[in-house]
Amino acid sequence: MHYYEVAPNNIIRAGSESFTYASTDPLLVGQIVLVEVGKKQIIGLVLREVSEPSYATKPVISIIEQAPIPTQLVKLALWLSGYYVTPLAVVLQTTLPNGLLKKRRPQNQANSITKRDRTNILFNKEQSETIATLAKYDDGTFLLQGITGSGKTEIYINIAKQAITDNKSVIIIIPEIALTSQIISELSNHFSDILATHSKMTEAARHLVWAEALNSQTPRIIIGPRSALFAPLKNIGAIIIDEAHEPSLKQDQAPKYSALRVATMLGRFHNAKVIFGSATPSVADRFLAERSMRPILKLTSLARTGSIKPIVTLVDMTKRSNFSNHRFLSNELINQITKTIQLGKQVLIFHNRRGSTSTTLCKDCGWMAQCPKCFLPLTLHADKHRLSCHICGYNSDIPTSCPNCHSTDIIHKGIGTKLIESELRKLFPDTNIARFDADNTNDEAINSRYDDLYSGVIDIAIGTQVVAKGLDLPHLRTIGVIQADAGLAIPDFNTNERTFQLLAQVIGRVGRNEHETQVIVQSYQPTHPSIKYGLTQDYESFYDHTLNERKKGLFPPFTHLLKLTCIYKTEADAIKNSKKLAQELRDKADKSVRILGPAPAFYERQHDTYRWQLILKSPKREYLIDILKLVPATHWQSELDPTSLL
Repeated sequence: MHYYEVAPNNIIRAGSESFTYASTDPLLVGQIVLVEVGKKQIIGLVLREVSEPSYATKPVISIIEQAPIPTQLVKLALWLSGYYVTPLAVVLQTTLPNGLLKKRRPQNQANSITKRDRTNILFNKEQSETIATLAKYDDGTFLLQGITGSGKTEIYINIAKQAITDNKSVIIIIPEIALTSQIISELSNHFSDILATHSKMTEAARHLVWAEALNSQTPRIIIGPRSALFAPLKNIGAIIIDEAHEPSLKQDQAPKYSALRVATMLGRFHNAKVIFGSATPSVADRFLAERSMRPILKLTSLARTGSIKPIVTLVDMTKRSNFSNHRFLSNELINQITKTIQLGKQVLIFHNRRGSTSTTLCKDCGWMAQCPKCFLPLTLHADKHRLSCHICGYNSDIPTSCPNCHSTDIIHKGIGTKLIESELRKLFPDTNIARFDADNTNDEAINSRYDDLYSGVIDIAIGTQVVAKGLDLPHLRTIGVIQADAGLAIPDFNTNERTFQLLAQVIGRVGRNEHETQVIVQSYQPTHPSIKYGLTQDYESFYDHTLNERKKGLFPPFTHLLKLTCIYKTEADAIKNSKKLAQELRDKADKSVRILGPAPAFYERQHDTYRWQLILKSPKREYLIDILKLVPATHWQSELDPTSLL
């Protein structure tokens, strides 16, 4: 008889992650089995073999998958549980596919993309130097910082080819489903049998991709969102994360993991190379890269010779003469759209959806109401006629005049993509207009309509963040940014960074070939550093400025964060219990831990509940882990290393 520690993928009781089971046949670490807990049959993962215990054990009922998941994935699951203080059962629900007990019908390689004709890549000097630098290392994590259009994808292809030559598999993480079609199209010129997985696929289709990865006897390339990191590939040589600055690379449900941190650990377990590619890496990741023992790989020139930089025009939204024909579409933008459509070319209109909530601005000079303690935008609470900081709880009256220019023209409003679409349809009734945002159905999404975008069938594309990322559209000649500073109104520590990234990224959609292109950027705050540096795509100046601001406000990378959210049916209970825990933590936490709040969450009312928050800052992450032991199990949600405090 053999005995094994098996971790069920359901929480059985607090503090018990695994249980001992008996098996007449030897099992392998990483095998997925069916076990009995009480009267229920539950999926479990074999963690380790143990000696015979002194108590009676239940037998393993059956083996679900003959092939074990790689030991590196078992180690990763255990690391995830410890690092993010999450029950192992919850981690397994994330790392293992749904529907393991269901019979699946093979789908004739439906999710495997076959290679087209091979194309040769001619590398420029910078690309060649980057490849040569990487060749000096067997493994490790590297930041590949390349301007938009500098040829990062060609570097990824080279890294993947080297791994496949070495008989090793490759994981490529794409944070946005919309980009999947484009990168698969490029990779299929070079590789056979690419596996693709994403959330728009059925459970059965994703399970079949997972099973194919598990049972593959040859090295494979898998492309997908952050969950593709858990593909059970046996021998991984490279993990590539494209658009590594994207917020969607942090999971917002338990385990609330960062795909970048997980990729680094998985790379360590496999002795693989891990590449974070971005034109605008997060300030914290760039800071970490500078302090690592690895070189930062930089691409500073365009991959295509003869490319013409776009003409960028900044329109000051505080000057009403710029908007004599429309209230939020400037004369300059309307004229440029008209010219582009007459030439039979394509227009892209970008709007930062995150800035569509009501914010407090001076229409004349662009002043915005900010918290004097946190240096973050204040949120308008119209019902209470107050401005409030959702981080520290600071409150103030709504100003009747601007403290800068004394104008009484204070506005509280935002613009949405549906309004932009309806206004453009009135102005350009004979054009093919498509809107891309979170409200799209599957048939309307970029991934489904990519061919129409690429071929120029769509004359005017309107979109939120989804259109700013990685798209390369040959017919695109004009970009309009409706209100570049809209995102600056969000009361979060990374607001300036996100605004800069989106602006730099969306400008990078043009100027990639020999055609003349135009970018019209409208802003109430034309001199704000995020706007100023975003327009010129000057990452280095923005990085230096933001690092300074983060140091003053004590935000990452200069501290560790913990967000605690109290959730109750009544506002009184949410306030009372968040105050109670705040006092307890102030009494028991290490004195170096700063506790901000309680304050109402940014989205205070959700699902008929009230939400109040505490924000904790600590010089050591372990102090925050200790604090989690003091947080009640009910009515509280926690997040370590949050990328957002909303």
